[in-house]
Amino acid sequence: MPSNTPEEQLVKYLTDAYSIEKQALAQLKIAPKIAGHPKLEEIFKQHLTETEGQERLIEQRLEAHGASPSKIKNAVMAAGGVGFALFAKLKPDTPGILTAHSYSYEALEQASYEALIQVAEKVGDGETVQAARRIRDQEIAMKERLADCFDEAAEAALEAVGNDDLDNQLNKYLADAHAIEAQAIQLLEKGQKIAGDPELANLFDEHLEETREHQRLVEERLTERGGRTNSLKDAALSLGAMNWGGFFAAQPDTPGKLCAFAFAFEHLEIGGYEQLKRVAERAADGHTIQMAESILAQERAAAGKLELALNRAVEASLQAQGAAA
Repeated sequence: MPSNTPEEQLVKYLTDAYSIEKQALAQLKIAPKIAGHPKLEEIFKQHLTETEGQERLIEQRLEAHGASPSKIKNAVMAAGGVGFALFAKLKPDTPGILTAHSYSYEALEQASYEALIQVAEKVGDGETVQAARRIRDQEIAMKERLADCFDEAAEAALEAVGNDDLDNQLNKYLADAHAIEAQAIQLLEKGQKIAGDPELANLFDEHLEETREHQRLVEERLTERGGRTNSLKDAALSLGAMNWGGFFAAQPDTPGKLCAFAFAFEHLEIGGYEQLKRVAERAADGHTIQMAESILAQERAAAGKLELALNRAVEASLQAQGAAA
């Protein structure tokens, strides 16, 4: 068993948090320019200021522990943030994709700070607990602000491509949903093997069956509408999921990171289905609306279960590192 003290683990979690904030800053500096709606633009600008403060807080906590963030890790994460935003900008429906991905990223930050709080409490570092709670609450508030903008995001996305061909646009959103479910299946299959905790593995197994049914329903609906799934997109996303699985398998604290990422991925799906539902409403497709609402309920339930499982997953990570109390 690896031997790491709780103090060493705390520094690792702080370093991860610092790197995540670096990536968030890279995203937020570009997001207002491609938001496509004044309300979205404003909340991205507001959160950029918050995130700059969050970065300073975490840097101070690292310095208090005599550590400095990994320049290499920061450079990689910051580059990834720019890549994310540029990818969104290349899409014709940028506001919808940007909002869904940002919503998911806020969930990743929320889960990461929940984990940091748990480790800091174990070490007895009250200042880090206080800082992490403050930042976590800001991330949750930003996530809620984004959720309140799903209408505006869908409106801006459709305006960007034109509202004339709503049926074709709806088929594209269905194809995207099918591709996301393909990635979710790959992630959940990997998750079962590397969960590191029986309850977490069971949770992945339970949602895997739901996810396979979601993909079937989406494909069925797309076929009924005369559309087709984008096999190339499905394949690319599936490959990406397998790479994520490899990343987690290589991480020493897999259960905690896996749970946090799965929680974020559920929010990516929630954001995607919220957009799909609104496009279906514009297209007056009652069957697709009903399907999206049904799947949304299950994705939200899965996200809730993962949130409840996070503390257990982090404890499993610490035990694997020999850092549990």
